[in-house]
Amino acid sequence: MLPTFQNWPKYKSKWQYLLILLLFSFNTVAQQSKETEKQAQDYSDLLIIFEKFRAMEAHSDLAPIPDYTPLTMAKKSAILSVLRSRLSEIDTTGWPVPKKVDWMIVWAEMNGFDFNHRVLKPWARDPAFYKTVWTYKSDVPAHEGPTHHALTELWTYQFPLSKTERERLINDLQVIPPLNQQAMKNLTGNAKDLWITGIRDIETQSKVLSDLKNKKSVKKDKALVRVIDNAIVSTEKLASWLKEQAKSKTGPSGIGKENYTWYLQNVHLVPLTWADEVMILDLTVALS
Repeated sequence: MLPTFQNWPKYKSKWQYLLILLLFSFNTVAQQSKETEKQAQDYSDLLIIFEKFRAMEAHSDLAPIPDYTPLTMAKKSAILSVLRSRLSEIDTTGWPVPKKVDWMIVWAEMNGFDFNHRVLKPWARDPAFYKTVWTYKSDVPAHEGPTHHALTELWTYQFPLSKTERERLINDLQVIPPLNQQAMKNLTGNAKDLWITGIRDIETQSKVLSDLKNKKSVKKDKALVRVIDNAIVSTEKLASWLKEQAKSKTGPSGIGKENYTWYLQNVHLVPLTWADEVMILDLTVALS
């Protein structure tokens, strides 16, 4: 406890009191310095955890063809468990609000990844997940629906293609056959409505590829046409397989009220429930 100036006479001199006060001040500064250093190290750990998580989520170690096979996805869930444990060990006491927000965002993103693996599983339940070719720019930073990590954003290309862009397009489209082949092994879900609507997306991709092949600046490029043809054949094969499998699909596509509420609160950080959302919609309709 810091001695007060009023009781300094019990010391041999005022100078002894001042020396004690100085030593106490040095100790306080040292403790504050250690705390600041610990906070900086903890925040550095947060950044490292975030980088490792993003790299794992993005399949950066598996480029150019992402792997959604059961074994790989199980490994990723195990990695997530380790990273979440490390995140929970970080003490944010005393952190400024912006850094606490950073911690919360990482926590929410990890919850989203966990939700995808436990509940949504689009790589196993939703054929639309394997749609590769997109002809338009999404109106949000990422596509709203389920997408894999090796998309062909056709809208980013300018025709006729430059040499560099031609190589990029070939590399993009070469992903389609092996990924479609993988899809026919990974898609084991029973979500009937997702399955049926997903077929439409895959069939549309085949048409988009055919239109691409018939572009004036493309159809004379034999190497590029060959890549497109391989993608078309693969896409049509996947569509046919999906149609055949659809006959046996009988399950629901929804995730349920409890899962919806968990996702709302732990991923989007919205303090509402499914019932709250329904009430808001009912009130909106009633007041409109």
